[in-house]
Amino acid sequence: MKRRIFTTFAASLGLAAGLMGSTAMAQDDPVRIALVVKALGIGFFEAANEGAQEAAAELGNVEIIYTGPTDTTAEGQIEVINSLIAQRVDAIAVSANDTDALVPALRRAMDRGITVISWDSGVAPEGRQLHLNPSSNELIGGMIIRLAADNMPDGGKVALLSATTTSTNQNIWIEEMNKVMDQYPNIEVVGTVYGDDLADKSYREATGLMQTHPDLDAIIAPTSVGIVAAARAVEDAGKVGQVNVTGLGLPSEMAGAIESGASQSFAIWNPIDLGYSAAYLAYSLATGAAEAGPGAEIPMGRMGTLTLDDNSEGAMADPFIYDASNIEEFKDIF
Repeated sequence: MKRRIFTTFAASLGLAAGLMGSTAMAQDDPVRIALVVKALGIGFFEAANEGAQEAAAELGNVEIIYTGPTDTTAEGQIEVINSLIAQRVDAIAVSANDTDALVPALRRAMDRGITVISWDSGVAPEGRQLHLNPSSNELIGGMIIRLAADNMPDGGKVALLSATTTSTNQNIWIEEMNKVMDQYPNIEVVGTVYGDDLADKSYREATGLMQTHPDLDAIIAPTSVGIVAAARAVEDAGKVGQVNVTGLGLPSEMAGAIESGASQSFAIWNPIDLGYSAAYLAYSLATGAAEAGPGAEIPMGRMGTLTLDDNSEGAMADPFIYDASNIEEFKDIF
């Protein structure tokens, strides 16, 4: 089964054909779109780049510049953005390490005529033209606690392993999770720690959670780096069957944890589709094929159309749950 399960290929043909007639496509110079990620070397973002490259090939005359800092800091992303401004790229599509800290640099980019969008992890509205959520924040927040609760029929104790204290998307998802905790009166959240999206630190934080809370039942990690590290920590601690690791992860990276039993289930949207959509949206705005604003409908190729709300935000798709029943189908895809 291929990833086309997530998409409708036929939609891409009509939308792509419509955009082929834009003025930008007639220019000799390629439309340069910078895909700025939280940090290089993370599988989720590498898969997103694959999708962005797919969109570029479909559109034609588009160059994707895949870039980001070496660690998940706002300062690192600001340096990258300033360099891109100097290069006079046509568009910047950023997954932000900080909601507000990037705004001044991104405003400078927009003042120089560069299209700016955020995706995955958002930027404050004054620092971008639109934001692409991978899914509804409410659905994600509700899902990460439900994934834990479904394997805790009698309730118990859970802890959160997030990325950084300033990760826009993960803070929102945890906030949305907390809003529905009254639906799970027998589940207690005993702590939240941060692994900074670094594998070794996430591993140490997960190990620390199990040492601090020896009766812990689940670790929820809404980060693809953290969930893998937490699963390995559970395996190394000999707590498979006692502590269930769940949250958001990639099938290719979590297949072993599902097989070992360290994770019963997890969820994610398709990062390839997310990168594809971000590139398509940036292209649509940069070429003048669409304008961002409340109520606007902007084409995303084979992913259909993004409808913006009053904050110029829109959601791509619902998360998809992976477990032992389907992991084999997807582990070689992304």
